[in-house]
Amino acid sequence: MQLENIPFKLGIQPIAWINQGIPEFPDLYSSEEIIREMASLGFSGTEMNPKFMEEDNFESILENYGMEIASQWKSVTFSDASLRDSELTGFKQHADFLNKMGCKAVIVCEMGGSDLSIPQRNFVEPLNEEQWDSLVKGLELAGEYCNSLGMDLVYHHHAATAIETEGEIGRLMDMTDHRSVSMLFDTGHAYYGGADPYALLMKYFDRIKYVHLKDVRKGKIENCLRNKEKFKEGVMNGMFTVPGDGDIDFAPILEMLVMRKYDGWALIEAEQHPEKANPYRYSKSAKEYIENLVLAMD
Repeated sequence: MQLENIPFKLGIQPIAWINQGIPEFPDLYSSEEIIREMASLGFSGTEMNPKFMEEDNFESILENYGMEIASQWKSVTFSDASLRDSELTGFKQHADFLNKMGCKAVIVCEMGGSDLSIPQRNFVEPLNEEQWDSLVKGLELAGEYCNSLGMDLVYHHHAATAIETEGEIGRLMDMTDHRSVSMLFDTGHAYYGGADPYALLMKYFDRIKYVHLKDVRKGKIENCLRNKEKFKEGVMNGMFTVPGDGDIDFAPILEMLVMRKYDGWALIEAEQHPEKANPYRYSKSAKEYIENLVLAMD
């Protein structure tokens, strides 16, 4: 049950239970088991996941447990002008699907030059000026389509992509129209990219329409960067965890969200091995941690 003085909607990401991006992590739970555990913890929202999309009766599962879908990730390559039109067509289809699911936000992340989809590459390839211009144009067109549906495009700054560091995030925010392009603020990816999560939240609060609450294990991230490990290797080695189990101070972050009356979704998230970090137990701990911090604000 949500605390009365939390203005935002606190949800939970399914990635703790099932992470198809890392095949080395086992698939241990059915879609219904995942949704049932989330609901039993008092969550009312989650994100769509490829596993969920394989279920013919998934909407019935959501309804049975009083859960809703907040959004879903959409990879794009708007930075390639030759692909922009086809990418925009795919994006619109995705936005239409989420709109039918009752979502108010579409999560998008640029994959051009990314280490995520090009596993043989150890470093992200920076976008050139032409690619930046193409990316901005594509995002604004996509955002305008979202607006026509009564939705927001929320850009996810993400490790191992072209928009990872504070400078890259700032450039994207400066180049895009605030009316069509908003931000997904992710505490863990902000830290990985070298930014102070609280400072980033404070600077771009008015652009933020969606939040991922993820903690980090500082030593693990430092090892990942120092040893030039790929992003996936860092995740497998445990660089991320749930709020309250790592090194980010969430008290000022939550205080800002509450005091400035952020009313969108804030989803707890942590990519961890489900056998090493039990999803139910870690999610329960994170929820209690967040609620206790908010209660302490009284």
